[in-house]
Amino acid sequence: MKQAFKLAAMAAAAALLSGCATFSNDGGFGAVAQATKSHSGAETRLLRNDDDLRALDEQLKKLLAEPLGADAAVQIALVNNRSLQARYWDLGIAEAELVQAGRMANPGFSFKRTHGGGEVGIERTLSMNFIQLLTLPLASRIESRRFEQVKLELTGEAVAMAHQARLAWIEAVAAQQGVAYAQQVSDAADASGELARRMQAAGNWSKYDAAKEEAFHADAMADVARARKAATASREKLTRILGLSGVEATSYRLPERLPDLPASPRKIDDAEAAAMRDRLDVQAARLASQHTANTLGLTKATRFINVLELSGISERDGERRSHGYEISVEVPLFDWGGARVAHAEATYMQSVNLLAAAAVNARSEARESRQDYQASYELAKHYRDVVIPLRQKISEETLLRYNGMLLSVFELLADAREQATAVNNYINALKEYWIADANLDAAIGGKGVQQ
Repeated sequence: MKQAFKLAAMAAAAALLSGCATFSNDGGFGAVAQATKSHSGAETRLLRNDDDLRALDEQLKKLLAEPLGADAAVQIALVNNRSLQARYWDLGIAEAELVQAGRMANPGFSFKRTHGGGEVGIERTLSMNFIQLLTLPLASRIESRRFEQVKLELTGEAVAMAHQARLAWIEAVAAQQGVAYAQQVSDAADASGELARRMQAAGNWSKYDAAKEEAFHADAMADVARARKAATASREKLTRILGLSGVEATSYRLPERLPDLPASPRKIDDAEAAAMRDRLDVQAARLASQHTANTLGLTKATRFINVLELSGISERDGERRSHGYEISVEVPLFDWGGARVAHAEATYMQSVNLLAAAAVNARSEARESRQDYQASYELAKHYRDVVIPLRQKISEETLLRYNGMLLSVFELLADAREQATAVNNYINALKEYWIADANLDAAIGGKGVQQ
């Protein structure tokens, strides 16, 4: 029995020397929050208790007291979207598995008592899984890498949520702005139609011309209805991403218009290099490949020995005592572990190809987003610097000719409709620019990489 307990003591000492994993103070979330802020420019946190919820309510009241800006929308989504909060708890699961991997399984103790023929037999056995002790350091390293991988994946999801919130905000503001201009066109058409009806009643306007004005007014009213429908859908999409509910919270105000186009486009020196360096999906795929490779190494190390237990035995049969130990090992008679190794190798090659695919996609998306950004900026700039000034000049000339009685009121109203249409096209071009700007950030890995 003493010899068995010496072996058990040696095993316990080895386990202590290998290091025992413990839970961190923040569950690893601090690294996720820091990386998220670096890539998105906004802060996030894990809601753990009622105090956190009360603090969140106070933060939401302050952010929603003013017209909701894009940065505020991103901030709210990162702390209030409950789907994202649910995913954050995967970090606690991964850390628990890491801690568990660093701890030895509890030893087993069995006691057996038999009697018969006037004699009593007693047997005591203390056993522990010896193979787990041998692979404990490697298993801990594997789970540690997996823990880091989960951190990257959650950071990636948080950054993706920030991107979705920014896009939804752009769509909602642009849709709201589109409603205003559609209403202006409808009002102009209404005035034109009313004037046409009066002139027709006075015999100064044909039925054909009056019908044309009424048809235009009807189309304009339909455009307003479609614009309002799109504005409602885009606003509700933003509301869902922000995780807001209740009349007060969902009554937030949006700015009346999108931000102006910058004086010049920003410059990105090497979008592909930035994507390969900073994109979180590429980093996660790289860690997944490394994790699978390490798992393959563990599989090869335990290929022929799957279960190995060390047991200390103490027996007493009447007045006679005996001590010793017992080693049980799985005999590779039918299963030599080849299938496990083949499975691990196939899984590793799968992860290698997934990493290569992630790299190819990242480089392509970086190139596409950079070109789309440049084209969207040039289009919006063309509307701002060429189309809109021309429409304004035409409107000024039309008004002068109307005041000089060279043009009719219908031509004046038609010009107003055309000018509103040009402005609406500029709104769409401006929306496309800001969407391209947000997509470029996502494609190259975050705001911090722009020059």
